[in-house]
Amino acid sequence: MNDAPANDNPRKPPVKAGVIFAHQARQVTVHADVLALLSDPASAQPCLDIAEDAARAIHGAMAVAHVGADPQRMIAAPEEIDLQMLRDLAEGSPHERFERVARAFEDWKQGKPSRERLLLDACRGDLNRCVTTEAHETALVVAPCHGNMDARDAFHALVFNEHKLVVAPPVDAYAGNLLGHVVIGWKPDDRAQGAVAAARRWLAAADRLTVLCVNDKPDGSYQSTARELLDQLGLDGDVVAISSGSRSVGEAILDFAKSVNATCLLIGAFKYGYFLELLLGRVTYYLLSHSPHPLIMKH
Repeated sequence: MNDAPANDNPRKPPVKAGVIFAHQARQVTVHADVLALLSDPASAQPCLDIAEDAARAIHGAMAVAHVGADPQRMIAAPEEIDLQMLRDLAEGSPHERFERVARAFEDWKQGKPSRERLLLDACRGDLNRCVTTEAHETALVVAPCHGNMDARDAFHALVFNEHKLVVAPPVDAYAGNLLGHVVIGWKPDDRAQGAVAAARRWLAAADRLTVLCVNDKPDGSYQSTARELLDQLGLDGDVVAISSGSRSVGEAILDFAKSVNATCLLIGAFKYGYFLELLLGRVTYYLLSHSPHPLIMKH
């Protein structure tokens, strides 16, 4: 006797299980509050841990997705496709890169029974298109800024193309307790204000908030605007002003964060753009390269 499910409609083709799985994963991803966007297996675990903590803090939904460039699925200049194909020598083929991320995800899932229902969505091809597909509707995306080329390109697309609220994992191991004490690097400009407003749900769930004003103006405008913004958003927090002295602003922020046992930082990111900050050593790039805490940012 054949136990396979019957196909009652002879004109209707059999449904493929893989298609159902992919559709379910995409629906979860699109409607999630927090997305762990995985591109490099080395950073998969901290991204997943941070995303789990961020979703739990607001009683929201978490999703997981992999994005990767695949020259066989791209419409691009021949030079760009050749460059992507050269990556296979150092990083493996697109399928091999996906398999390594998928194994890291499955290993992480084994840590808690509550993770069993999580699905791994995937998009390979043109990386910018994949980032838009996976992350466009999500309120908060956790993604690494360092790692393989997929990771670096996806982070750039999230920040500068999608203008997402992004959490970059720390340079060291993630210590947990994401929202135990959030330190906000404040300067009264559109980038910082937009980052705080976009992160309001998470800031409201934090155990402690401190707004840090480095090198305030003589009229105290940094501190006064910080207090006004907290009041407008209905957030409780302390406002602290310090001088950087002989240190860079980035060094001053990290020194302060260490002194108050911060668990994550929030900033408005990249005033001068990624490449100029890389060349000039500006605050965002310094924090991305040196912060021992997760860094929440928005451009």
